[in-house]
Amino acid sequence: MAEYLERLLLHRQTMGVRVRKVKEVSQPNWTPPPEATQVLTTDNFDDIVNDADIILVEFYAPWCGHCKKLAPEYEKAAKELGKRSPLIPLAKVDATAETDLAKRFDVSGYPTLKIFRKGKPFDYNGRRERYGIVNYMIEQSGPPSKEILALKQVQEFLKDGDDVTIIGVFKGESDPAYQHYQDAANNLREDYKFHHTFNTEIAKFLKVSQGNLVVLQPEKFQSKYEPKSNAMDIGGSPEGAAIKDFIVKHILPLVGHRKTSNEAKRYTKRPLVVVYYSVDFSFDYLAATQFWRNKVLEVAKDFPEYTFAIADEEDYCTEVKDLGLSESGEDVNAAILDESGKKYAMEPDEFDSDTLREFVTAFKKGKLKPVIKSQPVPKNNQGPVRVVVGKTFDSIVMDPKKDVLTEFYAPWCGHCKQLEPVYTDLGKKYKNQKNLVIAKRDATANDVTSDRYKVEGFPPIYFAPSGDKKNPIKFEGRNRDLEHLSKFIEEHATKPSRTKEEL
Repeated sequence: MAEYLERLLLHRQTMGVRVRKVKEVSQPNWTPPPEATQVLTTDNFDDIVNDADIILVEFYAPWCGHCKKLAPEYEKAAKELGKRSPLIPLAKVDATAETDLAKRFDVSGYPTLKIFRKGKPFDYNGRRERYGIVNYMIEQSGPPSKEILALKQVQEFLKDGDDVTIIGVFKGESDPAYQHYQDAANNLREDYKFHHTFNTEIAKFLKVSQGNLVVLQPEKFQSKYEPKSNAMDIGGSPEGAAIKDFIVKHILPLVGHRKTSNEAKRYTKRPLVVVYYSVDFSFDYLAATQFWRNKVLEVAKDFPEYTFAIADEEDYCTEVKDLGLSESGEDVNAAILDESGKKYAMEPDEFDSDTLREFVTAFKKGKLKPVIKSQPVPKNNQGPVRVVVGKTFDSIVMDPKKDVLTEFYAPWCGHCKQLEPVYTDLGKKYKNQKNLVIAKRDATANDVTSDRYKVEGFPPIYFAPSGDKKNPIKFEGRNRDLEHLSKFIEEHATKPSRTKEEL
């Protein structure tokens, strides 16, 4: 009973607040409170942005649905960040009205968010809701590089580290090279951890002079085939792109450890040679892990154009299965992932440097056949919408004599299910057009043998014109209805189409 009365009292208090709020808003002299989000125009943009240590700016369009969805979250974040000391301001620009600003900062879509530090723009890569914005901006407001005070810290990085260490060595904060380093660190802070030092003892240990940037690999990834560290003189104020290129060039050891936590930022370059086994750098298993890694090193040193990595077979059990290696019976397996998205598996054999070298050499000479994940080829595939699987992608979609429209779907995707009847009608409409194929492919169960077809969200639709299969055209329209899809086909068809109705 007491609990019920307590809830009733709370309900009445809440209703009372709402009633007072309604009365307040209904008063003729009531004005809404000012927004925490600053409004920027061409007139005040430079004055405000150039003066801010850090500020987040949203470029929006009033009609944009995504912008409308973001607006309340952005305002809540602005209020919360405005309470901090020092505060982190948030601002917005109507890009449809301030077209010069939009053009100046290469705004091509809405909403576009950019971080500015004393007028210098940086990409915003955080989440787009209240707490995501708040947490991301708090992290971004901190220094991009942490100072190292003692030599012991560097020695610990090398002994116990699991990733590359980047250190800038400078005379002091007034050193021009130090500011250059900070700018580069701000651009790359999400991908790498940066450190700096003014300690001459550390500079001596690293065997560099002040004004140098040093890239160090932890001891477990060092080998006799590569330098323990790489240094770059940034005292001459090189371009930020040059600093980035140097870091990217030396960020990976000759044979590193590919993991699900680092592959998106470390192992995107192809071709990538991956060796799968039980990888464990803990004390009890270190010797076995390094034994196999040393076998890979002996090959990697002779193929500098390729990236080599070891990977734990349990972490990549799905990838190993897709390669057809999960039942190989071998303790160590290998594969190559190339630029086009194709995958090549090494024939199961007793693993050593010689077998790996033969495998990589065969790939280099173009003698390997890719592993293609594919559903069974349909026995009856004469319907209005042709079904494409991994094994038939080249023969149907890449047929040089036909225009092909392909939907890449996922069985669980709600948008795909909604599109299905429309897409079937589209197939029926063009069924008698011999030079045109309407097709669909389950993107979750079949590989694509071309890197031109990017599947980033479902369902993407591509038109591959006859005679030019290397440049498929993606359907970018908002309305996936029969009218707009038909118009898209008619615009890009290489031969005038005659629909079923016209025939």
